[in-house]
Amino acid sequence: MFDQLIGNERARAVLRRMLEQRRVPGALIFAGEEGVGKKLFALELAKALNCRTPRGVEACDECSACVRIARLANASDEATGLITWGEHQDVGLVRPEKRFITVDQARAVERETNFRPYEGRARVIIIEEADRMNAQAGNALLKTLEEAPPSAHLILLTTRTASLLPTIRSRCQLIRFAPLTAGEIEAYLVKHKQRAGTEARLAAQLAQGRLGRALSLNLDQYREQRDAMLTVLEALAARSDRVQLLRAAEDLSDAKRKDVYEPSLDALELLIHDAWRLALDPKAEIVNDDIRERLTRLSGGVTNRRFTAWLASIEELRAQLAVNVNRRIATDALLLSMAAIPA
Repeated sequence: MFDQLIGNERARAVLRRMLEQRRVPGALIFAGEEGVGKKLFALELAKALNCRTPRGVEACDECSACVRIARLANASDEATGLITWGEHQDVGLVRPEKRFITVDQARAVERETNFRPYEGRARVIIIEEADRMNAQAGNALLKTLEEAPPSAHLILLTTRTASLLPTIRSRCQLIRFAPLTAGEIEAYLVKHKQRAGTEARLAAQLAQGRLGRALSLNLDQYREQRDAMLTVLEALAARSDRVQLLRAAEDLSDAKRKDVYEPSLDALELLIHDAWRLALDPKAEIVNDDIRERLTRLSGGVTNRRFTAWLASIEELRAQLAVNVNRRIATDALLLSMAAIPA
């Protein structure tokens, strides 16, 4: 049911009205930032169109069809085939093959939408990252958008509407999705995922409006990275000796994988922002509220000038990493330059 989804009241109301009037378009674009719930809303619409025991116009969330369609939300990223089919034969996902959605995938969509539903009332194909269709695929999809039978529905998910072909945009109804508030995400995690209050609050703050990010966060890993970076920041604030700073740089640069190193850098940046907010207002809302006392102590000895320069140094490091400089050398230089910034 749409009531179990959070935020985006306008999008929810539009979809309900379509179902009430029995005028769900054959082609929809769900546009918004990554992780704001576009896929969950698309699957909810697919359930409503195929539910065996609907509650009004909405899905019951209990029948076999609803349960099987919902499981498609957790489909493996390694699933093979031009279209990923779940346990329900009438609802499928299209994902980019490596970098792009290919013309073969677009033709498979055309072929599948021409079949009558196998077990439900509608065939629904959700195209993830639809803006990654190459020109051939986009042109091949046009025929489907123009000629699909009434029982077929395509839902294109995108973060970049402008990257879709104008001819595709003109044939689809656009529904926009906005980022969620931290409060909405926190309430959802507590109510539906049984997260403890402190855990839910931290995940909601880190999610930056994206429910998908909140659900996928590994908070234990984040805290480990954060603790290491807080030690670095405390050494910088106290102007510790260079040996200690270089040891901290070694710990950071030894995170060899990009998916470990960059989150550590993100954690350092977040800590600086939080400490700066507390320096300006001890009651300010911060991301890392669970370590507020430690950050407050740190912020007392740091000037606005140093906070500004620290953040600029991190941005400079990111620019260097983008052109593949040696990570160890760049990290050493970062921390030494941050330590050298005058009060």
